[in-house]
Amino acid sequence: MSIAKSASQIVSDFRAYMAKYGKPYAAWYVGIASEPRRRLFIDHNVSQHIGAWIHDDAGTDAVARAIEKHFLDLGCSGGDGGGDYTTRFIYAYLITSNTRE
Repeated sequence: MSIAKSASQIVSDFRAYMAKYGKPYAAWYVGIASEPRRRLFIDHNVSQHIGAWIHDDAGTDAVARAIEKHFLDLGCSGGDGGGDYTTRFIYAYLITSNTRE
């Protein structure tokens, strides 16, 4: 059984990943989901192979929501208030002309 990363470690990982692309936070969409891969690749139409995307298990929906709020406060696109108690994954992707927000 793996131990969930801390919220600060997930934030650090996401910030480092986003920084690699040199785009402002406003160019990124951040959300929470119970099935992040379905949300990314089907609902948002992110390219699994050439898109810029990241997701992680925050352990609980409360932690996922806190991380989501952190990135929304930094200027990322997205909205808060979605999901339910199973929504413990945080995800982000670089918005392109092919993605659906």
